Amino acid sequence: MTELATQHVPGHPATTPRRAIRELPDELVSQIAAGEVVERPASVVRELVDNALDAGATQVTVKLVGGGIRAIVVEDDGGGIPAEELPLAVKRHATSKIRSLAELEGVETMGFRGEALAAIASVSELAIVSRTSEAPHAHRLDARSGELQPAARAVGTSIEVRELFFSTPARRKFLKSEATELSHATEAVRRHALARPDVAFAIWHEGKLVEQWRRATHEQRMADVLGPDFVAASRAVEHAAGPMRVIGRAGLPESARARPDHQYAYVNGRYVRDKLVAHALRSAYEDVLHGQRQPAYVLFIDIDPARVDVNVHPTKIEVRFRESGEVYQAVRRAVEGVLAATGGSPLGRAMEMPADAPVPASPFATTPAPMPRFEASPPAAGLPWSAHQSRLGLQDVGVLWAREAPAPWTTPATRSPDAEAAFSPSPIATDEPSPAPADWPLGRALAQLAGVYVLAENAHGLVVVDMHAAHERIVYERLKAAARQAPLAAQPLLIPATFAATQEEVAIVEARATDLGALGLDISPLGPTTLAVRSRPAALPDADPVALARSVLRELADLAEADAGRLLERAQDEILATMACHGAVRANRRLTIEEMNALLRQMEATERADQCNHGRPTWRQVTMKELDALFLRGR
Repeated sequence: MTELATQHVPGHPATTPRRAIRELPDELVSQIAAGEVVERPASVVRELVDNALDAGATQVTVKLVGGGIRAIVVEDDGGGIPAEELPLAVKRHATSKIRSLAELEGVETMGFRGEALAAIASVSELAIVSRTSEAPHAHRLDARSGELQPAARAVGTSIEVRELFFSTPARRKFLKSEATELSHATEAVRRHALARPDVAFAIWHEGKLVEQWRRATHEQRMADVLGPDFVAASRAVEHAAGPMRVIGRAGLPESARARPDHQYAYVNGRYVRDKLVAHALRSAYEDVLHGQRQPAYVLFIDIDPARVDVNVHPTKIEVRFRESGEVYQAVRRAVEGVLAATGGSPLGRAMEMPADAPVPASPFATTPAPMPRFEASPPAAGLPWSAHQSRLGLQDVGVLWAREAPAPWTTPATRSPDAEAAFSPSPIATDEPSPAPADWPLGRALAQLAGVYVLAENAHGLVVVDMHAAHERIVYERLKAAARQAPLAAQPLLIPATFAATQEEVAIVEARATDLGALGLDISPLGPTTLAVRSRPAALPDADPVALARSVLRELADLAEADAGRLLERAQDEILATMACHGAVRANRRLTIEEMNALLRQMEATERADQCNHGRPTWRQVTMKELDALFLRGR
């Protein structure tokens, strides 16, 4: 027993002598705190620009040397700091932003912790030059020596940070190349620039101007920072939910990117990386994005400061909402609302816009106009509507999928009247006048190509439609509307499928049994770390019950309690998407001109019809200008 207790463990000292408890020196305390606040030069830039904006600056200039590793200078034209307060500015927990707990709970400034300058000063050579409008001249403070002397400067503040991490060489070794650090510092300023178009920003590196953004309107600033292509390929967002407001721009699915480098979310003007907001945005885009593509967006959430806690992390990049479900729903509905508008118009507008077209109107000014609705064209003379219905199934969705998969809801005897109506043959009324063919965004059908594509002509040229993808979206949207009326039916398993589970998964099963049952899943614990799946959704008879159960439990773990209802919708939607794919018209199926026109009119009246259920585009526009270029016309 004694030998075992005295055995040496590799990597640990053989004996650990006791050390007395002592108070840490102030400099070491500041250096430890700096490890949380100052990660790289970009962290310094972010903190100093925060202070400049709080001081009321209208012009902020950032000068870097060596990517910010050797020198960072941030100059502003704000109110300045009085000479007698300069020594206090570099002390830990000294700030002019808050005075009490009540003010902390309703912070409206970018900075408030009072530790940024002290943390930066502990790992660099820091100096402050500042002048107020009442002072005859500026004063310069050396943070390390405490020396205060007169200096020349206009009203405002300049903060110089030199040789970052010189006092902690181990930290400096972890920095990347100068080019990489410069890109991070530029991104830090870009985030501020998007939120504050009323402020001009300039970034210099090694004496050369890298970026410059002049004061502008919101929409012009977005075009300047992210490029005019982003503005042209995005839609305005403006949504109010009680005292909360969500505004900005959401990129179209066609403009999605391979990397999430154009994703900016702000809470009360502060850039944040929040899991709740990110999840709400993914949820809004999940039906229209293909594969792992990433949407582009700039969203501003205006909320009562008392309803959000910004004092979560020293970097202030994380927040916590009091009513997380309320914020989640507001963000999701705001983006879903603008993505749902279809009818061929969004993509058509983007493609018909000339190269020198002006930037679209500001998303902060007016709500986008509602999309027009279009009625389907009546069948040609001599061809009864029932022929369309029996061959293409545009009206009676049930005809298309009933033979492919079992119904995902209750039997007809218990189905609600609304759900029953959604599946009843209901030809589109022909007594109301249809729009003229010239007004149809997707035009009139011309022919079918290779049994896969429908060719149509509209006012701008040629429209090419993937008929299976388009009809899949039409069927999917109708199935979703009907499935909301009742829970999914369950298929009991003859032999329960068991699997090893974590304690978290077991806890979720015990807490969310009702939610799982609504998805057709009967999961129960067999032991502390074992779960049994006793039923699965009847609409997925070939699905692996264990893989399905793990996937749903993983989603439940990621979602907050208030968002469980959204998980049920998402799980239902995945099942219905599979059924819609089976039920949609197949390739190599010959359609008449009347059936093609009926498909086009249905696309114009269906939400999200610009993408199929998997996020692929359902149609493309080839303009007359592009066709003329192919044949060298006009040259």
